[in-house]
Amino acid sequence: METLKGDSWRAHMRARHPEADGYVERDGVRVFYEVFGTGERTILLLPTWSVLHAAHGRFQIADLARHYRVVTFDGRGNGRSDRPKGAAAYDDREFVADALSVLDATGTERAVVIACSSATHWLLRLAAEHPERVAAAVASGTNLPLAPGHPRPADMVPFHEPYRSTDGWAKFNAGYWRDHYEDFLRFFFSQVWPEPHSRGVIDDCVTWGLETTPEILIDTVDAPGMTEAEAIGLARQVRCPVLVIHGGNDTITPPERSVRLARETNASLVILEGAGHCSGIRDPVRFDLLVRDFVESLVPRRPNVTEWTRAQSRAKRVLFVPSRGSLPRARRDIAIADALRALRPGIGIEWLVSGPVQQLLEDHGEAIHPASDELARGAMHPGQPEGEHELQPFDAWRRIDEAHFLDFMVFNDLAAREPVDLVIADGAWQIDHYLHENPELKRFAYAWLSDTVGWLPAPEGGEREAMLTADANAEMVEHVERYSRVRDRAIFLGDPADLPAGTFGPGLPPIREWTCKHFTFSGPIASQGTSDAIRDVASTLAALT
Repeated sequence: METLKGDSWRAHMRARHPEADGYVERDGVRVFYEVFGTGERTILLLPTWSVLHAAHGRFQIADLARHYRVVTFDGRGNGRSDRPKGAAAYDDREFVADALSVLDATGTERAVVIACSSATHWLLRLAAEHPERVAAAVASGTNLPLAPGHPRPADMVPFHEPYRSTDGWAKFNAGYWRDHYEDFLRFFFSQVWPEPHSRGVIDDCVTWGLETTPEILIDTVDAPGMTEAEAIGLARQVRCPVLVIHGGNDTITPPERSVRLARETNASLVILEGAGHCSGIRDPVRFDLLVRDFVESLVPRRPNVTEWTRAQSRAKRVLFVPSRGSLPRARRDIAIADALRALRPGIGIEWLVSGPVQQLLEDHGEAIHPASDELARGAMHPGQPEGEHELQPFDAWRRIDEAHFLDFMVFNDLAAREPVDLVIADGAWQIDHYLHENPELKRFAYAWLSDTVGWLPAPEGGEREAMLTADANAEMVEHVERYSRVRDRAIFLGDPADLPAGTFGPGLPPIREWTCKHFTFSGPIASQGTSDAIRDVASTLAALT
């Protein structure tokens, strides 16, 4: 039995922490589980292939646990769970038995079960053979043998034969894994997420994949597989509601497999065009909204009372979302809000904020929106020390991706239920990023304020950080140029001279030139007090209300 101590994800800045955790043990194998949230309905997030642990569902944990009770566990072979040896330990039935043990240990009679990729095998067995435990099922990116897979290259030899090529899918080979495991991981995850600008996700998953070993993954491949006839037979036994999701550009397993699964289980099918294999990570907003709508459809409708106010009878409302954790920027935002109120007497300004910035705003008498209580707590902001080390801004920003996502989902829910005239985001990257990723969710005038544009790699970050920052910058540039309508105003709080003279990265535009094209400039601006620049910014914002 082997247990590794990696578990780098749980050393990450997690958006939320579990209400409970523990181990179940079967036949000498310990499996680690966690429970998040306290909702009436329980969602069980199954692990996926043992190349990853429960981190693959981190965006679902962050958001869904606001609405439901979420149970998750590290699959045997990775994370805090044991790494048993031998192919028999990774039979589908072992993962199913682990899931049942976790349900028992957490006092869960029935759950909505979500599975991605390999885990859809276990989901199918659970739903067919243990229907009393599965209230509903969500299958994403299934690789069940219900249709032919993608053709693989002719030089791809059988898994255990010596590899003759090191190109592409020829890397899917036991010997290659033993010799070049990290290179295989990097290739494999690039196929899981073929979407542009996925280098950050790929980099994270390579790190997590290194927390297991090639021998463990070889055992998983050697484990007995499911035949087409068996998969069809199980699918036809499923009686619970099923939602099937598949990326139209999935290079791991073709959408035709999900089409067949949906037909055999009488399921709803959603094809996400342009998406790759694991949409819960790369398109988490759309994925989580689909899951939430599906789960809510299972609940009998209850009588309720709602109110609606005609547009002409509504008071003007502004939602201000400041930068996470920056007190100087918050003082500047207070000055802008004061100037806006002077120009628009009676306008209502509420703040969506948490942490020390919230306390500063409360001390100033500002109105904090109640939804702020749902924001991520305790997440670090760029430049904040971690233990004995101070993270570089880019690394720190990447490590709070769950908090960014959770904060956007809180914001989106708020904007969906409450009319807002204007949203002001000052350096609140999560609002800007996810609105550009999901432009159909914009329901308001939107102003983006910032005193920085893009990322510069730290010299000590080397080639890796240069690659990651350039990829993040390229995504931002493409967002703005493709969906210029998302930002009604973009204001750089400063002068062009405040911007670095270089480019966003190899083959990308000059920072100063590009910013001058897509932003207006406020001129020098103080962190507090009222100045001409503050009044000019407020005047621009007032024109949007």
